[in-house]
Formats: sequence, structure tokens, C-alpha cells
Amino acid sequence: MLKLDHITVIAPTLKKGVRHVQDCLDLEVPFGTRHDYMGTHNHRLQLGERVYLEIVALDPDGVAPGRARWFGLDNQEKIQADWDDGRRLRGWVASSDGIEKIISTHSSIFGDEVLLPFTSPEFSFSIPKDGSLPLDGAAPSLIDHRGEPTSMAEIPDMGARLQVLTLEHPEPGKIDTLYSDLAIDHPPAIERGPKVRYRAQIETPTGLKELK
Repeated sequence: MLKLDHITVIAPTLKKGVRHVQDCLDLEVPFGTRHDYMGTHNHRLQLGERVYLEIVALDPDGVAPGRARWFGLDNQEKIQADWDDGRRLRGWVASSDGIEKIISTHSSIFGDEVLLPFTSPEFSFSIPKDGSLPLDGAAPSLIDHRGEPTSMAEIPDMGARLQVLTLEHPEPGKIDTLYSDLAIDHPPAIERGPKVRYRAQIETPTGLKELK
């Protein structure tokens, strides 16, 4: 079974991503970590129920990993185009204890299982060969924590709680079938829309807000 692990704002720069989330949620999300093995970095925020928000961007001081980066971050032209189109909450990550089996039957969607960090693997992540988001973000990226789930103690808790995650898609029935096939626990609500677009209803200390 797959379970929501985190939702992702994919930004042209971390500064822009943090500002967008602050504008939406009235919260300034603190810095998280540098991914030296991916040449990316992030800010993170707890959303309750062991779920968190990640703002991720290319690290201008990072080193290219020698393979496609995650979240489509090698394609900065598309990142900027999606950002300008208002598609800033671009996807989500689902956790699984059996990532190998899922990828073996859905490799055309999820791509490769990549052990990270490369030199001393701690977890597995699914990355399509070109680094793009699975089904343009309609399908989740996959993570297998290999028995060591993300420590929530390392992620700031500012009182934000995810209430509803909604996906707009031109073929909602197709995505609903995929989610059922993947046995996703509490998947995003799906509505018909012209393109892949997410919005999240998040309760904050200053009221219910929408992130998109």
C-alpha cells in the first residue's frame, strides 16, 4: 500500500518557493537540507499525520549528480513555465515498503529505483530516466524509507495541518483507476480540469488557507 509522504512545491529558486508559500499560508517555512547527491535543496514544514510540505529547487552551488535529478529539476525551462502558469504545488511523494514490486509492474510511469545517497544508501526513490514527474505529476513519486521513516523531529511544526489535497486532471477516471491499482491509502481527491493542477487546503494558526 502507498501512503502520502509529502507534497512538493517545485520552484525556480528556493527564495521564490518560500515566498509563494508565505503568501499562501502566512508561514515562512524554514530551511531544510541540501541534497548533495542530487544537486538540490529544500525547505520543509510539518502538515500533521507524519505528512510534510517540501519546497524544492535546484541548488546553484550543488554538483550535478551524473544522472537525471528528481522532480524534473534538470528542465529549468519547464519548471519556470509551470511556475508562471500557477502550477507551483506540482506533485506529491508516496511512501511504500515495496518500491521494487511497484516499479517492476509500472516502470513506464515511475522509471528507475534509485538508491540514495549513492555512496551509502539510506532510502530508495523512483526517478524516470529523463527525470520528469511521473505522468506530469498526476502519479506520485515513490519513496521507500527502508525501515527508517523521515524523522518529524527534524521538520519544523508551525501548526499547519493538511485538510484536503485535490488534483485536477483532464482524464480523472484514468487517474482514479491508477490510484486504485496502486492501492493508495487516502489518495488526492480528483476533479476534471484542463491540465494537471493541485491545490491543498491547509489549516494554519491564522485560518484555513489554500496552497496551489
